[in-house]
Amino acid sequence: MPFSGLTKFGSAFLSKFECSQMPNPLLQHITFVDTPGVLSGEKQRTQRSYDFTGVTEWFAAKCDLILLLFDPHKLDISDEFKRVIGSLRGHDDKIRVVLNKADQVDTQQLMRVYGALMWSLGKVLNTPEVMRVYIGSFNDKPINDRAVGPIGKELFEREQEDLLSDLKDIPRKACDRRINEFVKRARAAKIHAYIIGHLRKEMPAMMGKVKVQQRLIDNLEDEFAKIQREHHLPAGDFPNVEHFRDVLTGYNFDKFEKLKPKMIQAVDDMLGYDIPNLLKKFRNPYD
Repeated sequence: MPFSGLTKFGSAFLSKFECSQMPNPLLQHITFVDTPGVLSGEKQRTQRSYDFTGVTEWFAAKCDLILLLFDPHKLDISDEFKRVIGSLRGHDDKIRVVLNKADQVDTQQLMRVYGALMWSLGKVLNTPEVMRVYIGSFNDKPINDRAVGPIGKELFEREQEDLLSDLKDIPRKACDRRINEFVKRARAAKIHAYIIGHLRKEMPAMMGKVKVQQRLIDNLEDEFAKIQREHHLPAGDFPNVEHFRDVLTGYNFDKFEKLKPKMIQAVDDMLGYDIPNLLKKFRNPYD
């Protein structure tokens, strides 16, 4: 099972993590991961015994598709759900939104619910692109015709077909997604090398190392801007400033490795030549 990386979240998480294997042909190609319900209201005050957002982020980096489920009667996005959605940043192409149990409201109410959902998601995701939202009642029960009417029923059936085709495409495009994920990690590693090399170079040789390190951490956003301008790097490839700042506090910058241009060039050559040559050996999954 490819879940050994989850041991870093401790026994508090592992004691709640369960796997189930079923003899189904579909499950030979796809693994479904179901998260526990996101806390809302008074329950948010009760802290989980493990890093729920961190676990979600771990799975998001390794999965092919992320489904965010909403209920027409519970559209409010709680603080915990905001943190979870925030942890999915950088994986926007994988996210799909599902408005489930939509046959419990009539067509007029559904239009209002859909508008409210898009408005709420726009505030949380903070992106100009509109997310793909599947509307329907995704269960084994017949659609409630009295609530949705004939137009709603036809819409739900089409939406269900679109969602199923999206799921069926996962094995077919798995190779393409893995290469894309590899490229994304390689670019992130390159940016990381530039950041570490820059912080190491800014450290003094003798006196005042503690003060300089603290100043670099406090002004990390400005340091990122310097690195971006100096090496002509895209701003979208840089990590989250706050998260990176929290991680840096546990390290001594003076012991960081110096930037090695030859290794950076090797990564650039791999991205510019090796990956395109590798892709030529595979059939285009979009044909």
